Amino acid sequence: MGRRPKWGRQVDGVLLLNKPTGISANDALQKAKRLFFANRAGHTGALDPLATGVLPICFGEATKFSQYLLDADKRYRSTFCLGMTTESGDADGNVIATSDASGITEQQVRDAMAAFRGTISQVPSMYSALKHKGQPLYKLARQGIEVEREPRKVEIYSYELLNFVPGTNPRAEIEVHCSKGTYVRSLAEDLGKALGVGAFVEKLHRSAAGPYEEADAITLEELTEERGEDRAEVLDHHLLPMDSPASGLPKMILNDDTGYYLRQGQPVMDLQVYRLGDEGDMVRLFLESGEFLGVGEITDDGRVAPRRLVK
Repeated sequence: MGRRPKWGRQVDGVLLLNKPTGISANDALQKAKRLFFANRAGHTGALDPLATGVLPICFGEATKFSQYLLDADKRYRSTFCLGMTTESGDADGNVIATSDASGITEQQVRDAMAAFRGTISQVPSMYSALKHKGQPLYKLARQGIEVEREPRKVEIYSYELLNFVPGTNPRAEIEVHCSKGTYVRSLAEDLGKALGVGAFVEKLHRSAAGPYEEADAITLEELTEERGEDRAEVLDHHLLPMDSPASGLPKMILNDDTGYYLRQGQPVMDLQVYRLGDEGDMVRLFLESGEFLGVGEITDDGRVAPRRLVK
């Protein structure tokens, strides 16, 4: 039998999606992939069904640089409900404990939050996508299985209280800028423990991921309406450049001859190296025409070796 034809077209670039609530990040990815009729795509950092906001989706060759987004800082806005604890740490889980939190004041919340800024340790939630022996923790949790998780160091660059609504179950609206691997539900649970009343994430919105801001994101509904009955190509103007996930890296421009040898997998010499970085640093590589070649690494002898090149 012959090889099955490949579904979809070659699409290269990054779509900045504003994920709606109620669907998983993978569901959002599949919907976007169908709208663009793309043969290859991947998202860069999961968002729970409860969560909304910035979800960068890499198509085609851009998937080679998705790691830069997985490693990037994130910004979130979230509403914590105090006085209740759920099994998952968010509103999708069953309530397992309640307490009267009517005595909690705004100042107490602000004071308790101060302990969670800077470098802190977090124990990943059993309802996270972190894997244990190849299985996502949330799948084990749904089977009633709990495994020991090692605390992990994360960086909380800012953690601010935007609004506080008192009551039996006060609501604290917060904004956090954090490093990769930070679990906002863990921030909520730890804050609830510090206050002695418990807490969970009621709402969660990612407002930024790496270089991408929510103001530039588009919804699935907007994409669907724009495409209508037209071909998928009408949506391509929404795609950001393939190199945008790695936009924080220095840019190196090569002439055609140097670019040719680089594409053959050979390290190349260029005087730009000495002003762009040191041994081990990564750089984005372009031809003089503006064509993006990929990412290279500066070697100990002052050359640039190809590491991830586009086809």
